[in-house]
Amino acid sequence: MIRRGRHSSGLYWPWIGLWTAVGLGIRLGSVFGRPNRVAGGDAYYSHNAAALLVAGQGFINPFRYFPHHLHHHVQTASWPPLFVFILAAATVVGAKSFFAQRIWCCIIGASAVVLCGLVGREIGGRRVGIITAFLVAVYPNIWMSNELALSETLSPVLVALVLLAAYKFWKRPTLWNVLWLGGSIGLAALGRDELSLLAVFILVPLVLLAKTLSWWRRIAFVGLALLTALVLVMPWVGYNMSRFTDPVYISSGFGVTLASANCDQTFNGMFEGYWSLECAEIAARKAETKPHADESVQSDELESYALHYIRGHENRLIPVELAKLGRGFGFFHPFEQIELDERVETRPYHWALLGLYMYWALLALSVGGVVLLRRRRVPVFPLLAIGLDVAISMAVTFGQTRYRTTFEVSLVLLASVQLEWFWSRVRPRRGAVVRGDHGDDDDDDDDDSDDGHDDSPAEDVRALVDDDTDDAPDEDRSAEVAVPAPAG
Repeated sequence: MIRRGRHSSGLYWPWIGLWTAVGLGIRLGSVFGRPNRVAGGDAYYSHNAAALLVAGQGFINPFRYFPHHLHHHVQTASWPPLFVFILAAATVVGAKSFFAQRIWCCIIGASAVVLCGLVGREIGGRRVGIITAFLVAVYPNIWMSNELALSETLSPVLVALVLLAAYKFWKRPTLWNVLWLGGSIGLAALGRDELSLLAVFILVPLVLLAKTLSWWRRIAFVGLALLTALVLVMPWVGYNMSRFTDPVYISSGFGVTLASANCDQTFNGMFEGYWSLECAEIAARKAETKPHADESVQSDELESYALHYIRGHENRLIPVELAKLGRGFGFFHPFEQIELDERVETRPYHWALLGLYMYWALLALSVGGVVLLRRRRVPVFPLLAIGLDVAISMAVTFGQTRYRTTFEVSLVLLASVQLEWFWSRVRPRRGAVVRGDHGDDDDDDDDDSDDGHDDSPAEDVRALVDDDTDDAPDEDRSAEVAVPAPAG
């Protein structure tokens, strides 16, 4: 029998604090290294939309309001609203400049270090959590969006909240945890509308697989979780319904996105699988969109034009779809994509290149992480569901590096599980003592708190699985797990 002592935070929180400080330092350093950066593209929209919202103008299109001092009040829902609300909160307290809001994005990015560390601890123990926090702190593909003040700043935070709620529910399928899961998915949908699919990919199967609950209780939990998500999303949907001609749910940007990704330039040549602003402009002219029509009408017209183009070029559809996925997941002209990221999004080239190399390494390590978690009977599908969500989003729109930011979180978590396994082999844990084979185990608690982890990976997760059947918190119980005596 292996005796597991009462859980102790040990050195977990000091390490998390250290990596959070390192992550914040890296992010702030990137901002101060480019203090005169000017908002452009998506960042221009978010920064100025927040300013207009705080000024009492509502959600209006800054591209139609500020240029040439035209001050046209055009209602907009081109992007989901959450990031604008977050920037507006900073504006209210005086962080009005683009530089100040980039600092604010760095703080949000640093909070992702803590949240992802908590998810890592949930799926693999404290040491996995510490490794996860370190990787999120230093990984360029995650922190570069903070420096650019892009909406992907929120992606690691939102995904971490969903995954933390999912694994909390897996361990303890209680009403509170399922409401937390539903609420986190609703919040995530307001940040990135494609994350609403996580209700189907994570919430529904996770609840229906909760075997400790009766079927009626599972169905009720699914309904309550979805209702919680809708409660968060519906005020925004209702607001959109009141100001647009055609139905708009979370965002109205699908039409222009589809038009920019489906044209001659993106079906052939160097931009295959990518997007083109010129394509969107050509589509707007050919579709004869009414200049004074609201965004919902224009989006529908552009969507119809793009779908007509796709139907006329079905012979190129499969190669283009593969190119989209290849671009997004770093396997189709990856170095060319880095150059496009630098030119279009002004990403720092050398950091983006390091991010690509780290991504490939994390991807390789994540395979081992999947195997380890499956052996330990920890569900892997919530982590892989994030990747499926990203793949569907890219297949429908186009492929680019920052679209996979949400999946980067899953990769970091899976890679951390594998790295922790390597570490446990290099430096075996001192906390596991097999009673009857290795003498007394009275010192287990002290050893465990010293190195910040419990027992071997398999033993730790077997105990975790046992804990699932008990409603008591981890910190307030001890467990005994029967394992075979070690061979030899």
